[in-house]
Amino acid sequence: MYKSLLKPLFFLKKPEDAHHFTVDLTRLTFNLPVLGSIIGSTFHLEDKKLEREVFGLKFKNPVGLAAGFDKDAKVIDEMAMLGFGFIEIGTLTPKPQEGNPQPRLFRLPQDESLINRMGFNNGGVEEAVKRLKKRMSTVLVGGNIGKNKVTPNENAVDDYLICLEALHDHVDYFVVNVSSPNTPNLRDLQEKEPLKALLQAVKNANDLKAKPKPILLKIAPDLTDGQLDDIIEIVQETKIDGVIATNTTIDRSQLSTSEAEVRAIGAGGVSGKVLAKRSTEVIRYLAEKSNKAFPIIGVGGIFSAEDAIEKLEAGASLIQVYSGMIYEGPGLIKRIKKGLLAHFSQ
Repeated sequence: MYKSLLKPLFFLKKPEDAHHFTVDLTRLTFNLPVLGSIIGSTFHLEDKKLEREVFGLKFKNPVGLAAGFDKDAKVIDEMAMLGFGFIEIGTLTPKPQEGNPQPRLFRLPQDESLINRMGFNNGGVEEAVKRLKKRMSTVLVGGNIGKNKVTPNENAVDDYLICLEALHDHVDYFVVNVSSPNTPNLRDLQEKEPLKALLQAVKNANDLKAKPKPILLKIAPDLTDGQLDDIIEIVQETKIDGVIATNTTIDRSQLSTSEAEVRAIGAGGVSGKVLAKRSTEVIRYLAEKSNKAFPIIGVGGIFSAEDAIEKLEAGASLIQVYSGMIYEGPGLIKRIKKGLLAHFSQ
């Protein structure tokens, strides 16, 4: 029904308008008593074989919702009804910020991909905390944290620590995001020494808590092998808990959409099917070079159970979807879990 009816209707709207419409529709319909129970039973599929224990957390299944869809923790309970094993909110910053000027989200249907330059638009970490305090579901939640655009890189650590402090009692793990291409100079923080200092500061603050939470690093797919070697070294030196591979890419070479159309869209990170190959390459490189020394969450171009299996076999412990759900619909989560169960039974 999604591909034949809902998707054509959603795709008539501008991408960002369609997203807000989807979130509002989800909040309205999923909470209707009868309809909510139908939705829950339709998408429900859990099995002991799907369960995972990763960085000390027990996941009901390995399929998560990537950051970016529910930036402000508005629909955690509703997304949990679709069968996700975990949900990542954010990227959240200390202060609210509007992000980059619109339009800033673009579909590339020919490539089943998206280009975005959202720019960490969010209502600020304190507003998200208010919603987190009210959530009802027990789904695991990750907090993806970043810095405000106006904060210079030399003060970036302060922003990450503010978010860590505010969210600590309300999320199950943290993701340090230094890999978005849409905040000026943010990716400079991926350089070896600034990154090591940032992660060590976050790790030290976390370790002072009565119940420290797992700390993960989200990296770009555009890193060289040498930079990935640095990532491995930094993860092991700072003793953070894992890596999310990968964020969106600035590489446009794999797109079949016309060069003129892509150029007219302008700057932004590419996600979707064209990212699948490179994100898997990064996962495999990190897993093999580190001898699987730390868990990896694989994200990028997952549109089917086969795509998910490929990421897991490359070395990922868990996977996340976002763009795949836009093109394939919410039934993708259950289809992936069915495919994983069939694969595990072979």
